Amino acid sequence: MTHAEEHVEGFPAGPVTISYIAESAGVSIPTVSKVINGRSGVAADTRARVEALISQYGYRKSNPVHRSTTMELVFDELEHMWGVEIIRGVERVARAHRLGVVLTEFGPERNMIRYWIDDTLARRPACVVTVAQLSEEQRNQLRARGIPCVVFDPTMELPDDVPFVGATNWSGGRSATRHLIGLGHRRIAMISGPDDVLCCRARLDGYRAAMDSAGLPVDADLIVRTDLTQEDGRAAALALLDRPEPPTAIFTGNDLQALGVYQAARLLGRRIPADLSVVGFDDLPIAALVDPPLTTVHQPLTEMAVAATELALALGRGEERPQVGLELATSLTVRGSTAGPS
Repeated sequence: MTHAEEHVEGFPAGPVTISYIAESAGVSIPTVSKVINGRSGVAADTRARVEALISQYGYRKSNPVHRSTTMELVFDELEHMWGVEIIRGVERVARAHRLGVVLTEFGPERNMIRYWIDDTLARRPACVVTVAQLSEEQRNQLRARGIPCVVFDPTMELPDDVPFVGATNWSGGRSATRHLIGLGHRRIAMISGPDDVLCCRARLDGYRAAMDSAGLPVDADLIVRTDLTQEDGRAAALALLDRPEPPTAIFTGNDLQALGVYQAARLLGRRIPADLSVVGFDDLPIAALVDPPLTTVHQPLTEMAVAATELALALGRGEERPQVGLELATSLTVRGSTAGPS
């Protein structure tokens, strides 16, 4: 029987070996070994062909059973309170499963990512939860080694088969803006995050949807896109409040930007909420501690991290899931930073 005939029937006559996979794919044994072990240096079409044959024949490495005692949590940059909420959720699940958490921060240059992927493949963790955006090749390397990877709050569109956990950002943006409209505001500014970040676009789209539904014009001059930092929030607010017709309310892309708006208001002698209403997004612990306490959209970061970790571990156990993507609900937390326009 030839290999071609065996392919038609679906299975070879005997046990599947690496050499059989290599011959069937028309590649070398080292190439198949690279794919199996998740290493780089294999063309995308070749990797796909080999992975298809591995899946077709149900090939499994003959390694002894390995139970990892660790999992990986990966950030591009570990940002203040936002990252702490995520770590708290991951730790909660890891502790219940008696797993240690290996925490990695790539940093602004992302130079260490190529070392991280090799080290992670060698460590064989139970799973990976990544806040950092890994490339398709890096995700495929993890998949080839049987290491499930779940993306936390993706910043870009992902292929349909990539597991992720996010939040209802569009609904949150709409809810925040509708709250301000309901208080009587008409000149509502939006300090948004970078336009290439998925959640920022969704929050801005929610703002626009609420304005459109209320029959209010969306003034392009009242939309500012900037980084999600306190410093950029302050600079954007200073520019907005210096306009001949300044906004009476500002909705920000996150709580850090909102804290920057507070700073700008103090510098200009504007009272919150008497002269200016402010709504943030995230509901970090500090939102309840500032004066006045910040009205903000609650993003369940800890619960999202719990869900992402549970999903990753379930995938590692081979459990089937009806959907690979989860979005947890946001909700508006009304505090003291919003009131009707004066």
